[in-house]
Amino acid sequence: MSATATASPAAVELDTNVRDKLLKVGSANVANVLLARGFRNVMMLGLAPLAQDQPQLVGPAYTLRFIPAREDLDSMANYGRTDNKHRRAIEECPPGAVLVIDAFGSLQASSMGDMMAARLRHRGVSGVVTDGGYRDSAAIEATGLPCYQVRNAPPATPIALHPVALDEPVGCAGVAVYPGDVLVGDRDGVVVIPRHLVEEVADEALDAVEYEDFAALHIANGRSIFGLFPATPESRAEYDEWVAAGRPELEKK
Repeated sequence: MSATATASPAAVELDTNVRDKLLKVGSANVANVLLARGFRNVMMLGLAPLAQDQPQLVGPAYTLRFIPAREDLDSMANYGRTDNKHRRAIEECPPGAVLVIDAFGSLQASSMGDMMAARLRHRGVSGVVTDGGYRDSAAIEATGLPCYQVRNAPPATPIALHPVALDEPVGCAGVAVYPGDVLVGDRDGVVVIPRHLVEEVADEALDAVEYEDFAALHIANGRSIFGLFPATPESRAEYDEWVAAGRPELEKK
């Protein structure tokens, strides 16, 4: 599969082992791994978790794109139709996927409310990301669904947003997102991994986190970061010996 081809996350399932690895790493670790491959624009800047204690977000992207609303098309009556793409997204986003809502940065109306969040949670969706905002934020938080936004946007969706496309490439918070790309979100923010790189990125990001555990032990013991962090060939060899020895605690200095 080419790097630019589109595919539904329903057909691009995230391997359980890969998901488990990504649940152990941070968005910054992932961004650093991607930077080493030349990917500079992967962090969705300006987004924040709805709740600071929400679970880590990991899953392949299923996308919804909005454009500005128009009065003859967007009303509460039309919004209630079963063919409305916003409502369809809630029922069609695959379990395990992340609903990525391209709201073109608009905070004039809500990208999602609590009833939609509750339905997504019940259906097993991994979370929601938007470059707009939500309404009923306290109730969304109560569902336990990991969600990211710019800030709250209470007005009703049809006031400013018209849904036009599902499961197509979108731009969200300035980052290109193709269906099936994998998102990782934590307190720092959300990073997007091109789907064809996800397995190797997960391996390298987890390795980086485990090396940081080693470095943190030495720093807490008074060691300088020079020659330790970032890793050098010598410190990597030292790390490998430490792992082989069963990751022992250091003698306090």
